[in-house]
Amino acid sequence: MRRMEQGDAKKKKIEVLSYSKTEEVSMRKKFLSYFKNCPIPDEEILSNLGLFLNRQTLSRMLFMHELYKQIINVHGIIVEFGVRWGQNQALFSSFRGMYEPYNYNRKIVGFDTFSGYPEVSDEDGNNEFIKKGAYSVTENYEEYLEVILDYHEKESPISHIKKHELVKGDATVEIKRYLDENPETIIALAYFDFDIYPPTKKCLEAIIEGGHVTKGSVIGFDELNCHEFPGETRALREVLGLDKYKIRRDVSNPLTSYIVIE
Repeated sequence: MRRMEQGDAKKKKIEVLSYSKTEEVSMRKKFLSYFKNCPIPDEEILSNLGLFLNRQTLSRMLFMHELYKQIINVHGIIVEFGVRWGQNQALFSSFRGMYEPYNYNRKIVGFDTFSGYPEVSDEDGNNEFIKKGAYSVTENYEEYLEVILDYHEKESPISHIKKHELVKGDATVEIKRYLDENPETIIALAYFDFDIYPPTKKCLEAIIEGGHVTKGSVIGFDELNCHEFPGETRALREVLGLDKYKIRRDVSNPLTSYIVIE
């Protein structure tokens, strides 16, 4: 396990937890240079991104695809708790365009501070990466992400109806506001990638105890049974209990998992 720093002189350093060996990191940096200096013509680069997806990234995308397939016949919206760079938001938008392009009711809503963890607690352990402000993004990134999501919206039918929303701020506050303002909300898929205890527990309580899930709703988790980030599991245990639902893991990823409300 090692510390990874991202960014350059024009951007703040962003530290993330990495399980990669030093030689793997070095190899990926070299591979990144191949991407940045790709000889493919500009008009064909986007349609050939599969050249640069490694096994780990592709397997994660396939997991998100599996989650989406399970809710196609379940009414409701998609909520992501912990957006960060927004890849899942873009994937969900593309999946909607593939499987149900005319389902304008399938809104995709993402909650994030976009400034890292707002708070941590004793339930989150003492890992050096668990601290206020960890896992932030670059300044004003949510504005860039909004442009990207708008593009994906336009690649599918009825793009004049906006079907995505980014909610910036402390999700423990914003989820209550959102549900108060949208009391009709049914959640078909909720994906938790907060990593830490306080927001995971409070947002789980908001959607479960608030009565916003239905039979067939899927709740996904990014770090269950993870020693480095114990808070997510503790939150699930306290809100739903570990013995009430079958926790289904993804065969291609060590940590990602989900439950189905039945």
